[in-house]
Amino acid sequence: MDTALDQPLTSRRRGFRRLLAAYVALTKPRVIELLLITTVPVMFLAEGGLPDLGLVAATLLGGSLAAGSANAFNMYLDRDIDRIMNRTRKRPLVTGELSDREALGFAWIIGLVSIAWLLLTTNALAAGLALAAILFYVFVYTLVLKRRTEQNIVWGGIAGCFPVLIGWSAVTGSLDWAPLILFLVIFLWTPPHYWPLSMKYRADYASVGVPMLSVLREQAVVSIQVVLYAWATVVMSLMLIPVASMGALYTTMAVVAGGWFVVESHRLYSRAAAGREAAPMRVFHVSNTYLTLLFIGVAVDPLLPF
Repeated sequence: MDTALDQPLTSRRRGFRRLLAAYVALTKPRVIELLLITTVPVMFLAEGGLPDLGLVAATLLGGSLAAGSANAFNMYLDRDIDRIMNRTRKRPLVTGELSDREALGFAWIIGLVSIAWLLLTTNALAAGLALAAILFYVFVYTLVLKRRTEQNIVWGGIAGCFPVLIGWSAVTGSLDWAPLILFLVIFLWTPPHYWPLSMKYRADYASVGVPMLSVLREQAVVSIQVVLYAWATVVMSLMLIPVASMGALYTTMAVVAGGWFVVESHRLYSRAAAGREAAPMRVFHVSNTYLTLLFIGVAVDPLLPF
């Protein structure tokens, strides 16, 4: 009988790489990347300059593990609909790269490690916020909201707002108005970011009975909601200027990038209202760029003398 040791070395390496890639995919690394974009800049803002790089690294590791745990639990719980939807058919529980038991065990392990790590390397508040983010994403969004209400993304998006609070609390050991404003920026940004994606994959969500707004409402109705939330996001981002004494760079980023986001949202509505092809993914990609530019402003502004 062949054993693992009898296999050629290149075959064993290929098998290990595929297994590692499957576990990484389970954490939804592109989602984690977006969350980390919001964590580090807030640490610069909390410090009023360059924070301790060791603390930044520790917070990023703990935050990545916490987000990865929440995403792995999500994939485990959604494995039934992931097997049906086209956009999720390459996920590791669908392809069979990982078993249900392996995925669930991995989610528990990295979740517990993330909380312990943050507790040891940052503080109890940061660790508690990371735990709250995991619990909210798994229980409130995945188990309660996602399959029951068209407001799933609105309220479920709260889980993605926690990184700004974690980053701030890791530096200061407390919370303040500045991170709460940025929390609300991400909260308001999530619907106009995700609804265009759900418009593109409307048929996928409809096929599994997930009541996304784009499934239950016409494109024009969804796109006007995108416009309203985009405006609310930009207005909230401007609130940070007086609260945190932000300078010229952040102000410019908030106004220019925010204006771009709003204009593209209006274009989406104009096309949808006219009955033309809405091209929602343009707004989806612009929303990503907007958030990145805004948080670059958050990070760099405290380093500048003006």
